[in-house]
Amino acid sequence: MNKLLPVLALALLLGTPPARAEGVLQFSSGVTANTVLELYTSQGCSSCPPADRWLSGLREHPSLWNGLIPLAFHVDYWDRLGWPDPFANPGHSARQRAYFRIGASRSVYTPGFILAGREWHGWFRGQPLPLPGPEEVGSLTLMLDGDRLRLAFVPGRPAPPGLTAHVARLGFGLRTEVRRGENAGRLLEHDFVVLSLQQLAAHAANRWQTRVHDEPRGERQAIVAWLSAPGQVAPYQAVGGWLPTLTGQDDGQAKRPATEPAP
Repeated sequence: MNKLLPVLALALLLGTPPARAEGVLQFSSGVTANTVLELYTSQGCSSCPPADRWLSGLREHPSLWNGLIPLAFHVDYWDRLGWPDPFANPGHSARQRAYFRIGASRSVYTPGFILAGREWHGWFRGQPLPLPGPEEVGSLTLMLDGDRLRLAFVPGRPAPPGLTAHVARLGFGLRTEVRRGENAGRLLEHDFVVLSLQQLAAHAANRWQTRVHDEPRGERQAIVAWLSAPGQVAPYQAVGGWLPTLTGQDDGQAKRPATEPAP
């Protein structure tokens, strides 16, 4: 009998803290939808560092991973000003434009926040971060064994057919000395940075598996997965948590992340 089955069955019903079984790292969302906060930012934008610092403060948020999942997407459309952001990717810019295209945001700009699939202006007004009320959509469980990742979704109500899965690896404690552009001469620090992003095709049984990208950058990393309905950008359900602490640190000047464009 597979010893992981009782652990997985319990996690599908309840939101649980990280669990290890026979070397497997496991996270579960519970049935209530987790709120995803997306920041679109760039090292080439002089208005972005304050937003980056604010996002970093969410590392101490009491609902982190269990209610709130922040993501920092570095866009590439500021690179032309003379400083290529080492975390930028055209797929991140395409995702932001997709929100604009469906009317979820008024324009494409940085820093730009998307909260639960809609543009959020509260940060600019100094407002506290609101978390939507509980909505039971179903439980998403992530299991990671080495570089092999498996996802399982158990709907709590009739779910949209053809859900697509997305898997992101996040970097924390990333530091870059910017030498050109609007932030020339500044040491920028980043957390929740999307280092890699994979999209997994719809699966009839709401189960997915893949090999995760190796991105050994940052003082610490996390893994996040979310589901989206066909033709939609906003996450339907999400799950995430910390990965084992990395040894060493990278200054962010290495290769750009390998990211697959969002639909």
